[in-house]
Amino acid sequence: MNLFKTIFSFMILFCFLSESNAGDIKGTVKYDGKPPKKKPLRMDADPVCGAAHSGKVFSESFKVNDKGELAECIVYLRNITYSGKTPSTSVELNQKGCVYEPHVFGIQAGQELLIKNSDATLHNIHSMPKKNKEFNFAMPKVVKTKKSKFDMSEDPFYIKCDVHPWMKTWVLVSDHPYFSVTDSNGNYEIKGVPAGTYEVVCWQEKFKKR
Repeated sequence: MNLFKTIFSFMILFCFLSESNAGDIKGTVKYDGKPPKKKPLRMDADPVCGAAHSGKVFSESFKVNDKGELAECIVYLRNITYSGKTPSTSVELNQKGCVYEPHVFGIQAGQELLIKNSDATLHNIHSMPKKNKEFNFAMPKVVKTKKSKFDMSEDPFYIKCDVHPWMKTWVLVSDHPYFSVTDSNGNYEIKGVPAGTYEVVCWQEKFKKR
């Protein structure tokens, strides 16, 4: 398996060659190898969850298309100084059809996380950080929103639902805005990067950091 090799070389080269005040880093993350077989999720323990879907629901831990383009990787910079303000907008995490939307996301330290429950069933939101303060609270079907935040930057960790064990989402907490999550075609873009030399990290749920 040769994951990220070509595109990772491109990203580092771009950072070295940038001479403007700010530039964009963009590219595509690809998987070189035979993709693992998709794993269906068993949601029959809660009839509300099963009824929300017309067919099988598959694990989102490894999402690759027929071109080998890998979705839901977090690409972010290390060794970069940022003195800007924390965004006043919220990052939304929804529980819909007994899955988390999105499955992978980034947020800045101190930025508001707005957690929604779009399901007519009980969920439990349980974060599993190593540095930040853990939260663990129930969201019955009558509770539609909760707010939280993470105070410190931290490498990706997961948030789970203790009621539905297949539910999991991954979050990067960053002290700067220079990160991106790859789309369904493996594309990412980090905008407005100051001139300089930085370490570029690509994280994927199964492979972790590269």
